[in-house]
Amino acid sequence: GAMDELHSLDPRRQELLEARFTGVASGSTGSTGSCSVGAKASTNNESSNHSFGSLGSLSDKESETPEKKQSESSRGRKRKAESQNESSQGKSIGGRGHKISDYFEYQGGNGSSPVRGIPPAIRSPQNSHSHSTPSSSVRPISPSPTALTFGDHPIVQPKQLSLKITQTDLTMLKLAALESNKNQDLEKKEGRIDDLLRANCDLRRQIDEQQKLLEKYKERLNKCISMSKKLLIEKSTQEKLSSREKSMQDRLRLGHFTTVRHGASFTEQWTDGFAFQNLVKQQEWVNQQREDIERQRKLLAKRKPPTANNSQAPSTNSEPKQRKNKTVNGAENDPFVRPNLPQLLTLAEYHEQEEIFKLRLGQLKKEEAEIQAELERLERVRNLHIRELKRINNEDNSQFKDHPTLNERYLLLHLLGRGGFSEVYKSLRLSLYPQSPSEIWGRIHKWTRHWRDEKKENYYKHACREYRIHKELDHPRIVKLYDYFSLDTDTFCTVLEYCEGNDLDFYLKQHKLMSEKEARSIVMQIVNALRYLNEIKPPIIHYDLKPGNILLVDGTACGEIKITDFGLSKIMDDDSYGVDGMDLTSQGAGTYWYLPPECFVVGKEPPKISNKVDVWSVGVIFFQCLYGRKPFGHNQSQQDILQENTILKATEVQFPVKPVVSSEAKAFIRRCLAYRKEDRFDVHQLANDPYLLPHMRRSNSSGNLHMAGLTVSPTPPSSSIISY
Repeated sequence: GAMDELHSLDPRRQELLEARFTGVASGSTGSTGSCSVGAKASTNNESSNHSFGSLGSLSDKESETPEKKQSESSRGRKRKAESQNESSQGKSIGGRGHKISDYFEYQGGNGSSPVRGIPPAIRSPQNSHSHSTPSSSVRPISPSPTALTFGDHPIVQPKQLSLKITQTDLTMLKLAALESNKNQDLEKKEGRIDDLLRANCDLRRQIDEQQKLLEKYKERLNKCISMSKKLLIEKSTQEKLSSREKSMQDRLRLGHFTTVRHGASFTEQWTDGFAFQNLVKQQEWVNQQREDIERQRKLLAKRKPPTANNSQAPSTNSEPKQRKNKTVNGAENDPFVRPNLPQLLTLAEYHEQEEIFKLRLGQLKKEEAEIQAELERLERVRNLHIRELKRINNEDNSQFKDHPTLNERYLLLHLLGRGGFSEVYKSLRLSLYPQSPSEIWGRIHKWTRHWRDEKKENYYKHACREYRIHKELDHPRIVKLYDYFSLDTDTFCTVLEYCEGNDLDFYLKQHKLMSEKEARSIVMQIVNALRYLNEIKPPIIHYDLKPGNILLVDGTACGEIKITDFGLSKIMDDDSYGVDGMDLTSQGAGTYWYLPPECFVVGKEPPKISNKVDVWSVGVIFFQCLYGRKPFGHNQSQQDILQENTILKATEVQFPVKPVVSSEAKAFIRRCLAYRKEDRFDVHQLANDPYLLPHMRRSNSSGNLHMAGLTVSPTPPSSSIISY
């Protein structure tokens, strides 16, 4: 191997190599102009990587330069033979084999070079040929006791140093194996890098393709949206035209509004159509026929034959009566023509005529009932017609009648209704908005421009408060609120869940009342929603429960309902709600027929309210569904209710005789309409009322309620108020 090649070298080159790697050099004497080493030592020192200048001090380097110059100048001359003493002295000095750096004190540190800081090992040619063991050997280096001088400067003897020689146990095969493994790992890494680069390029290419495909689909989707928008607008326009044509036809049949002048003002007055006029004529004809029949019955009563007991008495006394009448009325030869007395009928003829008159009266009653039923049906249709006329008029005067797209997302189709300061449109979501379905309600709030800034700010705060309350609610019996955004400084819009049917108020106007089962189902759903509103934190009082804010999903009383309009809701937080309730800060607002008596109390301090306000409203709604009328203030305006203190006087509810309602339903209404709020149920007690629980039946022997095998006795209402 490498050591065999080293042994085969020339001894001169071998010595030079040993001197290069071991750093062995001959020292020089202190005499100027004479060299203490031979030519061989000088050559060996020049071939070495470790110079004396690098290991010695600055004075060594300065004293070395003239010697080199002198030797170079006298290289051509033949050197004089040295004396025996000088030769022996040089050999003795050179034989020591110490470097000049060995005579200086070694100070190691982090900044020192390994070559300068650690003295190299002293090896001889003989030792270089022998193989050292892998184990480390420590060999002390002791300086010569004789004090040496270098030039005129004394050389300080260094401290005793130790040299540690370490040889690795790695062979060439192991090194080759390590190098091979390293190359393999490097090749694997390079291959992995190439694979990742190719995969990255493939992914980039796929991303570019998907991006192009996405852009293509977006363009196609935009085209589909544009086409759908165009078709929807065309369909909505056709529906508007057809509704207006139908409305014009119904104007002649059902009636229309006409403008009538009263002095300097103009008012709208309703004029009935030909359908109502025909019914009025039929009703007049029936009344005339009834009057004729009644007159004929009176005449028939005068011709009624005598009974069998007194059949002879009238015949015997007839002549004296006639004579008496003649003498009473005047002379017998009276010039006036008097009508003949009606001829008496036989008993059979009388009964025959009487039966005919009864049949005619029965037929007239039947016709009158049919006319009345037709009149009620036409009134319901007329209510729809009047509602449609108002809707068309409001839609024609609306700012958003031309199918605008709000917020680049919602397309307005047609107007559903208009309130005091808002318009409700049936809308369609065009973009892929994940939180709302395709069909929605767009409720546009708009205030008039002549409002003061303070009034605008209050209305905006009121609407934002309703939005914040409604946004957090999530219940199947409550209409969801999906979005909210501003259109301009005077207009903003809320996006609500769409319900196809009408509200309960419209249903009651059409049908007047409903069965107890249907009304109980509606009340159960309302109470379920109220329980949710009182279980969330903080609890909420709706405060404006009425049939107009209860939506029938499918338009019938036997389906699902949803509660809407949280504009007057009250938040029962810890700061405003106490043991007695919370202060009513909006006294005078709301619908008076459905508010409890405590809301009308006027004093120095505002009245206290709780969730029992909604319980009273539930009782009024249930009563109205069963009997077709309000329990208090029916046919009264809100102004009359306020002036006459109608609700403050509503200490007890009175039930009509018809229709027939179960005693359990009446007891439930009494619990809801208790005059004192301390005696009234709260929402949680109402939700656990036996009347609303399933599988209810009443025992014939006792007044207990049996539900699913459990007997529950009716308990009086609690006088305590639960605080939240």
